[in-house]
Amino acid sequence: MKLLRRRGAVSLDDRLAALEEAADLADGRLEAAAVAGARAVVSRAGARRSLSVDHTVAALAGATGSGKSSLFNLLSGTALATVGVTRPTTSTAQAALWEGAGSGPLLDWLEIPNRHEVDGTAGGGPEGAEGMAGLVLLDLPDHDSIELAHRLEVDRLARLVDLLVWVLDPQKYADAAVHDRYLAPLARHRDVTVVVLNQIDRLSPEAAERCLADLRRLLDADGLTGVPVLGVSARTGAGVAELRALLESRVADRRSWADRLAADAGAAADLLARASAGAGAGDSGDRAGAPRAAEPVKAPETSADALAGPLTSALSQAAGVPLVVAAVAKAHRHRSVAATGWPVTRWIRRFRPDPLRRLRLGAASAPEGDAVGRTSIPAATTVQRSQTDTAVRDAAAAASAGLPEPWAAAVRHAARSRADELEDGLDRAVATTSLGASRRPVWWRVAGAAQWLVLAATAAGALWLLGLFAMDYLRLPEPPVPTAGEAPWPTVLLLGGVLTGIVLALLSRAVAWLGGRRRARKAARALRASVEQVARALVLEPVTEELSRHRRFTEAVSEARDEVRPGRG
Repeated sequence: MKLLRRRGAVSLDDRLAALEEAADLADGRLEAAAVAGARAVVSRAGARRSLSVDHTVAALAGATGSGKSSLFNLLSGTALATVGVTRPTTSTAQAALWEGAGSGPLLDWLEIPNRHEVDGTAGGGPEGAEGMAGLVLLDLPDHDSIELAHRLEVDRLARLVDLLVWVLDPQKYADAAVHDRYLAPLARHRDVTVVVLNQIDRLSPEAAERCLADLRRLLDADGLTGVPVLGVSARTGAGVAELRALLESRVADRRSWADRLAADAGAAADLLARASAGAGAGDSGDRAGAPRAAEPVKAPETSADALAGPLTSALSQAAGVPLVVAAVAKAHRHRSVAATGWPVTRWIRRFRPDPLRRLRLGAASAPEGDAVGRTSIPAATTVQRSQTDTAVRDAAAAASAGLPEPWAAAVRHAARSRADELEDGLDRAVATTSLGASRRPVWWRVAGAAQWLVLAATAAGALWLLGLFAMDYLRLPEPPVPTAGEAPWPTVLLLGGVLTGIVLALLSRAVAWLGGRRRARKAARALRASVEQVARALVLEPVTEELSRHRRFTEAVSEARDEVRPGRG
């Protein structure tokens, strides 16, 4: 059943849906009793709405000797309830029905076996019966009964009925037991609560006025401002007409059941709010007349980018990023020398290990879905692990600043929830990051080709000189030898080639050193970005999700409490 939304208020359906959402969001974070209480309200509301909404269940509750059974008999025009002064008087709840057709499932749900249909001549005559049509009036056991089962039955039905009529007497109307245990917790239920001061016939009119005024003061202190307070006498009938008229108006309105469920939703949301603020489920704070239940604290927005910086720095150290960055620079110089060094000596470079391959890095990133082996980067030291733990705790502390302790603890737990995956995640991030080490710069090919040309010139000069030496050794005529100035060309080719090759090798080393620094900087940026992704996925995303959960919880609790903001309706 979809209830109409009152102007400026949240509909009952929306409030109950918000309460259910708040309970789900609070599960595992807040005290179990508060969460269970909210879910019980949602379940109870679903059951009550599926039953007869054309009937209003009102219950007369009170202490032994308050006269509630006499009042029940007077209103119903019967002698169903046993009247007496011994304890207990009323042992089981019983119901009087005015036109109770269709109320059977509702009474079955309430577990009321004793039922009596009020005929047209009872309860004020035919007109009275017609005005009360749809009323189910219960006479509850005494709330102060010496029998525990009776007190438990009062507690159970007090949570289920649509309208509560508390019958007090002049001797015990100020009893702390009834105020603290029953009336004060009903501050949310002002619209479905009526208080009756019975036996006013035993007082003078002035004393009755004083008692009613004092009772009004006590109810206001309980948070029950505006609750009707009626003075009646079940013996003389004084004030009973006013009580019957009030019941008739509530029955005619047919909204008591919805108001009761709305009040239950608000009370359950208050309980969640107190649990969220760190108060126990059983801690209702001051009396209900005191300021309202604690508001759920809304944490200040904390940017994930602001948290990522220090955390990424600590994780980078633990992942060995500085070691990898240094290896990138060394590997570039190593490979540059191997590609551009003097061909006569560059082969020696092959006997030296490649710094990146030694770490099992430098290959192209594995295709998505392919297994990536672990690197050979040394494991994080104790100091690095301590720095990482501190950074994670600091990130959690910064993110949860301003949150109440239950939610702050949940944020801290979320930050550590995937800590076991950090080491493998960081190693995989480093292993799959493209370091640009496999790319061969164009100048390598140019310098390498130049070295081979120089080597060819050197070899040509050496062979030329060797031929001239052989001809001289064999006493053959010496052929003419061209010169470059005073120096013969064979000598120029040999010596010039050697010198040029050495100079090219030295220049290549200088360029390789600069290129190594540039590649190291690029690798550092790429590695930091990869580490930051790990930090976000394994630390910050769980934290952000927990903060989002808390924000949704506060919004749901506010809606369940019918806290309508400007512009909302």
